[in-house]
Amino acid sequence: MKSLEKLNPKSIIVRMPNWLGDLVMATPILVDLRKRFPEAEITAMCQSNVAPLLENDPAVDELFKVERGKGFLRRIGERNIVAKLKNGNYNLGILLTNSFSSAWRFWQGNVKNTLGYRADGRSLFLSHPVSFSEKKKEQHLVVTYKELLVPLGIPISDTMPRLALTDEEIKGAWEFVKPFDITPDAKVIGINPGAAYGTAKCWLPDRFQEVAKKLIDADPSHAILFFGDSSHKELIGNICSGLSKRVINLAGKTNLREFLALVKICSVFLTNDSGPMHIADSLDIPLVALFGSTSPVVTGPYRQSQNIIQKKVPCSPCFKRVCPIDFPCMKSIGVDEVTQAVLTKLNAELGSHA
Repeated sequence: MKSLEKLNPKSIIVRMPNWLGDLVMATPILVDLRKRFPEAEITAMCQSNVAPLLENDPAVDELFKVERGKGFLRRIGERNIVAKLKNGNYNLGILLTNSFSSAWRFWQGNVKNTLGYRADGRSLFLSHPVSFSEKKKEQHLVVTYKELLVPLGIPISDTMPRLALTDEEIKGAWEFVKPFDITPDAKVIGINPGAAYGTAKCWLPDRFQEVAKKLIDADPSHAILFFGDSSHKELIGNICSGLSKRVINLAGKTNLREFLALVKICSVFLTNDSGPMHIADSLDIPLVALFGSTSPVVTGPYRQSQNIIQKKVPCSPCFKRVCPIDFPCMKSIGVDEVTQAVLTKLNAELGSHA
């Protein structure tokens, strides 16, 4: 196997992770590749539902969007993907996904000099398979992604996850909330009470409701935006029921780019362990992140690892989707503690602009 340290690729393709939070945590790879190969064309290949995260990214020349399909449509999609890979004439391919199918596609698409982790029996289709670090379960996923670049002569960097927004998008966020009587001088608090992986990652809905009420009681001028996709409409509708008109239910009412911009105008973001947590962290919005069934060591907020509330209970982290017992990890986190953490972050943020 030849060394890649002297490789000077003209066309690079990076298969980005499929999950929202994982893709955010993989963004330092794009930055580090751009720094190492400033003249190369860099293509980010990702599922269409998460691709908007990388719009306006200065490290990316092209977004290669992959549609999910089933049956006959999936077979057609596979052929189209392979054809596009062949047309790209990529002379460096990096797989941040660990599936057999992603390596198979690169191999079929004649992508040269492919880097990816040994996983799912796919090493035969990688020109440079890389073994996972023995410390994989003890280090952040961001570091694990960065270790994949070491064969290229790119050392582990201090590059942070980040997402790009335009001034126009941020201006659009303020226009979005204007009908709710929220102006740019308002103290906006974002709350994300859901999570894609399962209910075991979610704090109790009635406690989110109590926190929202206490935050408004503390200062009626506060504005609270509850975020979620269409699957969270009922959850967030129940939480917001009976609360002040300063508590706004935005579940299912924004696209991904609008969501990013709305998070950016928040002064504080209260959230479960989730993709939106990583989005807020990457935008450098002060966090209060609630952890129960999962571990912040590998997938916690990379910029703000100190801004986590997690209680020590014997069964946590269990990584289960649904708690099989009495949910002690999340029930141990109290309303007053979370309210005070949000207010402390809010006051600190306001003080920094005084």
